[in-house]
Order: sequence, then C-alpha cells, then structure tokens
Amino acid sequence: VQLQASGGGLVQAGGSLTLSCAAPGTIFGIFDMGWYRQQPGKERELVAEITNKHFTLYGDSVVKDRFGIFRNDAKKMVTLQMNNLKPEDSGVYYCYADFGDVNYWGKGTLVTVSS
Repeated sequence: VQLQASGGGLVQAGGSLTLSCAAPGTIFGIFDMGWYRQQPGKERELVAEITNKHFTLYGDSVVKDRFGIFRNDAKKMVTLQMNNLKPEDSGVYYCYADFGDVNYWGKGTLVTVSS
C-alpha cells in the first residue's frame, strides 16, 4: 500500500492548510485512515483519524473545531483541513492507513506555521 501525502507548506498563524493523502490501487474502504504529526523533540502523536465507518476522533492536543478530517472512498483519499493554524501546529504530518494489526505510513509532509 502506497500512501501519497501532499499539501504541507509554510503558512502564517491564522491561516489554513489542507493535507491530502491518496491511496490509489487499494481497497480503500477497509482502512481506518488518519494523520499523526511529529514535532521537534516530541513523540509522534495522533492528530485525527477517520474510521472506515466514517467515525472521527482527534488527538488530545488537537482542537477539533480547528481541524477536520474527511474521507472520500470513491477517490481513495483522506484530507485534513486545518484552520486558524498556530505555530504549535508546526511539524511533520504523516498519513497512515490501518487495517487490524497492519499499518501503512506515507512519507511525511512538513507544515510550518510562522508567528
């Protein structure tokens, strides 16, 4: 399973970014999909997940009224909409796909929020 993440970049505080993760050639609908992020000096942490039943959950450090995770099973894609970004949201964001005990990871995409 290859996950193709995109959408990171540099944005000023208060701005928005949308991260996308495509999983072409997969039986996408079976996977729980989500995003983790890793910040300098910190462990990788959950940002958001959307299950194959479209239930969502957000990590403890994520304010879910700023972030939204969505999936489009027909396009085999999951997106993370991030609004009102803060410098503390900076980090490398990793897309993942989870099916039971099996996890797949995409390459990280860097998000930098300047103050």
